[in-house]
Amino acid sequence: MAAQGRLAGSPPPFRKALLVISLSGVGVDIGARTLFSDVSLRFPPGRRVALVGGNGAGKTTLLNVVVGNREPDRGIVSRPKDLRIGWLPQDVVDAVGESGTVLDHVLEGASHILRYEHEMRDLERRIETVDEAEQERLLNHYANVQDRFQQLGGYEVEAEAHRVLAGLGFAPDDAARSTGELSGGWRVRVALARLLLAKPDLLVLDEPTNHLDLDTIAWLEQTLHDLPGGLLFVSHDRDFIDGVADRIVELAAGTAAEYTVRGGTTAAEQGGFASFVAQREDRLAQLRAAKSQQDRQLAQAERFIERFRYKASKARQVQSRIKAVDKVDRIEIPDHRQLVARFAFPQPQRSGRVVAELSGVSVRYGDNQVLDGVDLAVERGRKVAMIGPNGAGKTTLLRLLAGSLTPDTGTVELGHNVDVAVVDQHQAEVLDLDRTVVEEFRTALQERHRDVNHRSMLGAFGFPGDLADRKVGELSGGERTRLGLAKAMASPVNLLLLDEPTNHLDLASRDVLEDALDAYPGTVLLITHDRHVIRGVADAIVEVGGGRARWFDGTYEELQWRRDAEPGPGRSAPSGRSGAAPGGRGGGGADDKRRAAESRNARHRATKDLRREVGRLEDELTRVEQRVAELTRELADPGVYGDPDRVKALVAEYGQAKDRAAGLLTAWEDAQTRLEQAEAALD
Repeated sequence: MAAQGRLAGSPPPFRKALLVISLSGVGVDIGARTLFSDVSLRFPPGRRVALVGGNGAGKTTLLNVVVGNREPDRGIVSRPKDLRIGWLPQDVVDAVGESGTVLDHVLEGASHILRYEHEMRDLERRIETVDEAEQERLLNHYANVQDRFQQLGGYEVEAEAHRVLAGLGFAPDDAARSTGELSGGWRVRVALARLLLAKPDLLVLDEPTNHLDLDTIAWLEQTLHDLPGGLLFVSHDRDFIDGVADRIVELAAGTAAEYTVRGGTTAAEQGGFASFVAQREDRLAQLRAAKSQQDRQLAQAERFIERFRYKASKARQVQSRIKAVDKVDRIEIPDHRQLVARFAFPQPQRSGRVVAELSGVSVRYGDNQVLDGVDLAVERGRKVAMIGPNGAGKTTLLRLLAGSLTPDTGTVELGHNVDVAVVDQHQAEVLDLDRTVVEEFRTALQERHRDVNHRSMLGAFGFPGDLADRKVGELSGGERTRLGLAKAMASPVNLLLLDEPTNHLDLASRDVLEDALDAYPGTVLLITHDRHVIRGVADAIVEVGGGRARWFDGTYEELQWRRDAEPGPGRSAPSGRSGAAPGGRGGGGADDKRRAAESRNARHRATKDLRREVGRLEDELTRVEQRVAELTRELADPGVYGDPDRVKALVAEYGQAKDRAAGLLTAWEDAQTRLEQAEAALD
């Protein structure tokens, strides 16, 4: 079982074979409900898989099956004994603990390397105290241990730990701090740094970007892209998925579908996520056609049954068709209907031209000067995204505008007729769990708006029909967040303050948020680290950091273009804690990005045939392993042994399938090795 934020397995220093985890025909039940079934996946070195799906589809459960924290109810998980798995769950905070320094915790990720250093220190002490013959033997052993330590990068481990910490936003002196001084979000970064330093065979991450700022997310994208092992992660951030994943697995309607999203016209022009959507639509069209044909055949069989059900001369044919209909594996079309609908918000009163203004505002928390002489004015109708590193003062600015915080110096003024609503990160925690969704929603409406069509508006936020009558306590975390958003945005206010509203929202719910903000008639100030949401909503950006708040009158795309156009030395992050570490995405400009893209394309073309062979072998191996799993289930059924011929045929086919799987695995490992050698030759 993989520990939270830690590594499972302890490998020998050198491997003779590729270590691959695979799932064949895996299914999980929650009570009487089948969460998912017939999931078959493989995670070879270098493969980066994004797992997507709606809230409650079973993504976290599937991750727990992969890492070994939960056994599947059906199917087979093949997990080599020496496989090292790195696991970062959402609730990793407590696993970090409150004792020890940040650096000590991070270095635990390299314990499989540092054990050789401890052995070297022990040998050094022993060499000084033994006779000459024993000393020669120990010196030879010391040389072997030192070679292993050096080949594993032992002498660079601590420097690498500092590099990873810098990339995740830690200042140089933070390495010596006790983890007990850190907030939950920074402890998550410590756990992530420990796993990145470990470089496991398979790294499994559950929503790793939830506590990261934009610069750190960009650094993490590059770091994960360059990891030597496999990667499986859950994320609802389209840009992050585009930057990291080469495959997307979608859990929907109780099954998993896998899509390759690196390469191809759509992926090249629009990004990997757009490629996934296009492929999914093609697959759904094929499923609909197959289901239509199946429905016609079933209808024909049922008409025959009804017509001749009571005719003795047709009894055998009728029974035969009844059995055939019962055995049909019905084709189900995954439900990908969007949650979005038309939004009709209560019209708020018209505010003055200037909605909010800060003049010379300063705020200090102890020795930390968060804001220092900030001047900022927001005009009516603007949709403003506030970006910057964690701790830079974004939430402080919102609290000042909401009136829940008073500045140490300066003034905060709201304009004429301004009404404010706030949606913060803990909005879902103040809901009444005993009320129904519609009852809770009504509490947000002012008396003059009681005649608003509650159910129509709730439907727009993803609570159509009977879902509006569910108890709030029965909702998932993402659904409660959506309800909190609906309450805030249904109020007739003209200034909406949103602090990380996308946390725990799935992709469809984030689309709801974007559409709602686009239709919202008032002014919006938004804190989010989801670049897709910023791009879709904001018409102005405020960069917060270093005590300042800098206004950029344009879109996020235009801001990024301006940053890329600036020369490397002149570029700087809003705060010293947010800069990319050496080796990360710190600068280089548009020319460097173009050259890097050309290099990647040349590399892809040079290895195209090998990649195609590896993919073909993987697909065939997956099919054979799935058949092995099916045969295993059939042979486990006591009822089958009443038919000796059937048993004999099953055993023969099982043996052939096992031999075929072994041969395919050997061929795949050979092809994968040749691909890695070809890629190494191009580096």
